[in-house]
Amino acid sequence: MNNSAVGDESALKSRAAGIILHPTSLPNGRIGNDAFRFAHFLSQARCHVWQVLPLGPTGQGRSPYSPVSVFAGNPRLLPEDDERLGGNPRTLTAFIDEARHWLPDFALFTTLKQASHGAPWWQWPIDTRNRQRTNLQRLQKRYAKEIEAVYREQHRFAGAWQTLRRYANERGILLYGDLPMFPVTDSADVWTHRELFKLDAEGVPTFTAGVPPDAFAEDGQHWGNPVFNWQALQEQGFRWWRDRVRHELQRFDLLRWDHFRGLVETWEIPRGARTAREGQWREVPGRELLTALRSDLGHLPLIAENLGIITSQVEQLRRDFGLPGMHVLQFAFDGSPDNPHRPANHEELGVAYTGTHDNDTTLGWFQSLTDDIREQVLAVTGGSARDMPWPAIGSVFRSRARLAVVPMQDMLALDSRHRMNRPGVAQGNWGWQLADDAFGPALAERIGDLVTGSNRHLPPVDCKP
Repeated sequence: MNNSAVGDESALKSRAAGIILHPTSLPNGRIGNDAFRFAHFLSQARCHVWQVLPLGPTGQGRSPYSPVSVFAGNPRLLPEDDERLGGNPRTLTAFIDEARHWLPDFALFTTLKQASHGAPWWQWPIDTRNRQRTNLQRLQKRYAKEIEAVYREQHRFAGAWQTLRRYANERGILLYGDLPMFPVTDSADVWTHRELFKLDAEGVPTFTAGVPPDAFAEDGQHWGNPVFNWQALQEQGFRWWRDRVRHELQRFDLLRWDHFRGLVETWEIPRGARTAREGQWREVPGRELLTALRSDLGHLPLIAENLGIITSQVEQLRRDFGLPGMHVLQFAFDGSPDNPHRPANHEELGVAYTGTHDNDTTLGWFQSLTDDIREQVLAVTGGSARDMPWPAIGSVFRSRARLAVVPMQDMLALDSRHRMNRPGVAQGNWGWQLADDAFGPALAERIGDLVTGSNRHLPPVDCKP
């Protein structure tokens, strides 16, 4: 294949295929035997990419996009009986030292949350809320036992994940993670680094993040996350972001930068606004941040989530840094011939999806369409309505985009009852799980034939177990 159109910095070097399945959607919802069994299934299906959602500890609502720490691992993912857990090659002492920029604060935060019966940190006693040094030292001594337990739990998580990553990499499978743009307000990150966010004196956000009206929500999306104080971030050399990306690349081979548009401008919604419509865009020094990251890493193994209302400035930034964008088949049928999600318009420097974790399943989506749109879908994808979603999967696999990724629900031809998330709906999300016998040799063979037939049988980058 001629790579000249893509550029040497691309995170994707060859055509490949993958599947989206978060660990919580495994039959037991953990990174034990089922995770290794799924990695083996991917290998049998000739898929070289396993995409997951963020791994942080979740709060109320269980959203992996609202972790209470962007650095910590979710202990609920650990196997209960240490099955396939593996050992962490780093000693506990070495692990604590390596994680000193986030682990002590996260451990104390977690402990204080439990001691305060879940009260948000801005309601804690003022010396604790404001991180008064002497008070923090006193609390660290008082809760030394509880803090050490968090250290050990995070040490176990790091060891378990690295064992899984090594197993996957040895089979030519890359782990593809997700980098949420904004922490939640009631998180260890914001409590520890108040100066990096737009907060009032009590720690309450003066502006929160979201997006204007789009395909997912007619009033826009009001996420509630605090927005960054980018001036403060830039003055400290983007240290927090650089630490964060390096940390994630110890877990993953590729990273999807969620809400990539937020590196050009952020939709800031003032406190008290009724809907996200009342926000406005604020410029962000994303180019400077990406330059700093490239200086640190030498290259950027990143995928840009460029969905929604995307400007030419966003696309220019993505292309200037050689970052693949996303094409989602479910967004391809608005009647516009130049729609970037139509398979004929896919870029080689891209990742093609049937849908993402935020979409309906492809079968559910297809069943919800009007007759005329269904006819358009079938004209583009080929096949018949009774075969859906396989015509859609085949269309994505035939795309010229370097990487094709399909949610596991689509591989199983599941309907809307199996949807992972409904944006803007607070309850009932993130709970979908596979049946224990859902992935086996017959399905692996069917997927593998499609992978081979679309010339997607090589890893997109070198695996280094």
